[in-house]
Amino acid sequence: MSTASAFTPVRVAILGASGYTGAELMRLLLRHPRVRITALTGERAAGKPVADVFPHLAPYDLPALTKIADVNWDDVDFVFCGLPHGTTQEVIAGLPAHVRVCDLSADFRLFNVDTYAEWYGHAHKAVDLQETAVYGLSEVAREQVATARLVANPGCYPTASLLPLLPLLKDGLISADDIIIDAKSGVSGAGRDAKQGSLYCEVAEGMHAYGIASHRHAPEIEQGLGWAAGRGDIRIAFTPHLIPMNRGMMATTYVRLKDGVDVASLRTSLEKAYAGEAFVKVLAPGVGPQTRHVAGSNLSLINVFADRIPGRAILVSVIDNLMKGASGQAVQNFNIMNGFDETLGLDVVPVFP
Repeated sequence: MSTASAFTPVRVAILGASGYTGAELMRLLLRHPRVRITALTGERAAGKPVADVFPHLAPYDLPALTKIADVNWDDVDFVFCGLPHGTTQEVIAGLPAHVRVCDLSADFRLFNVDTYAEWYGHAHKAVDLQETAVYGLSEVAREQVATARLVANPGCYPTASLLPLLPLLKDGLISADDIIIDAKSGVSGAGRDAKQGSLYCEVAEGMHAYGIASHRHAPEIEQGLGWAAGRGDIRIAFTPHLIPMNRGMMATTYVRLKDGVDVASLRTSLEKAYAGEAFVKVLAPGVGPQTRHVAGSNLSLINVFADRIPGRAILVSVIDNLMKGASGQAVQNFNIMNGFDETLGLDVVPVFP
């Protein structure tokens, strides 16, 4: 189902354009051949030109920031919603029916509204919409994403964690009851708002775990694993860490093999699942994925290693948290929703060093 013909640009609005994900969306969509950006919102920056908020975008012809209430929806076909968690449900519920949406917040990622209320501290405010939302892990849910009106863009930690795990669970190669995820993120994952925990002196020259046994991405990861394993009672050990770098994410995952399974079988499963994929790559045996090798790109690099403990394996995956973990995957989903080549606007070579 395409929003526009091959000769007509899709008119796009970015809600919450003054944040990091908004900046990434503008960077990508400015070079997308099928997009015209018609509206950018930023409630506190309304009335300002984009150059005042993001000087690196000053050379480009972009509309000034405005309030959501002032957007002309007759000039919008598609919305990327980068608003804070908890504020998005009512906004999207109020959009005109002709507008399709990719939501980068967590507001529509959890299928069970009771689970959402438990983890986010308030009742879901758009239950009817939640029932129609599609969880947009692009490589896994292409068919559903293609026809959806509302796509919930996955979180960064779930994307990095689920991509290596889903094929292995689906193929019955690893135990669903013994999964440990040790994940690390750059500071941009905390957003652009001023917070004490994001200050330079709080994060530089050190690292720390946070959200220990309580991070909101845990139920999102468990939801995806449950889909792959065909059961709803999966629980994982998941601990995120903040690393003093701007962008990047690594998930190191420890799994137990099923009887008779070896690491070569895991590699075969991953290579088969992602053969021909533009953005997910299984590295050669023994090569460790590094965050610096995906910076600025929509790539996900994965590898699998034999643990020194018999019957166990270690999965390592890396993404750029602002790209495949947020805005890059959102543009990938946009392309799928509109019947475009998935690489449009995303054929960006990683920045190195």
